[in-house]
Amino acid sequence: MQLLPPPRIPANELRPGRRWYVTAVASAVVLIALGVALAVYRFNDAIDAVDTGRQFANGDTVTLRLEPEDEKSIWVKYPGPSPGPECDITGPGDPGLTDPGTDVFLTRDETWHLLYAIDVQRAGDYAVTCSSPALSRYAVGDPGGLVSLAGRLIPALALPVLGIGVCAAIVVVTAVRRRRHRKRLLAGAPRI
Repeated sequence: MQLLPPPRIPANELRPGRRWYVTAVASAVVLIALGVALAVYRFNDAIDAVDTGRQFANGDTVTLRLEPEDEKSIWVKYPGPSPGPECDITGPGDPGLTDPGTDVFLTRDETWHLLYAIDVQRAGDYAVTCSSPALSRYAVGDPGGLVSLAGRLIPALALPVLGIGVCAAIVVVTAVRRRRHRKRLLAGAPRI
């Protein structure tokens, strides 16, 4: 008795269709691209966090035009251990300087430390004066440095991982279901 090979089943008859493989790859590509775009956007924000082009020294007064929704901070560059720099802000309403936490901003040859977050209630011009016993330099910028960049990059890293996971899940489910459908079709096929 000679065994006959099972009948061939055309690939387009198996369900789910092969288009699910394309859907899997497309979803991975889209999520990876979104993750890369988000990472580039966050990185560009971090690069421009401190306006090092508009530095001021101890005792200098800088005038800033601020709105209540503006998130601005004062950054300091100082030459090592010394008593901490102090700043003062005056302007309309009751402006304040709050503790922003720890963050750092690096340029090619400088290290800037986050000193204060500026909190204003009304729009207007505000005068900021800072001083320290050490030869410190100050600059105004956004609150995000390298520490906040690391936190902001988590979603940018999670999107590609999610894309690869979704792709793998769709591919596995599609392959398993196509194989089961093929077995069902072969079981119902007449044997000659």
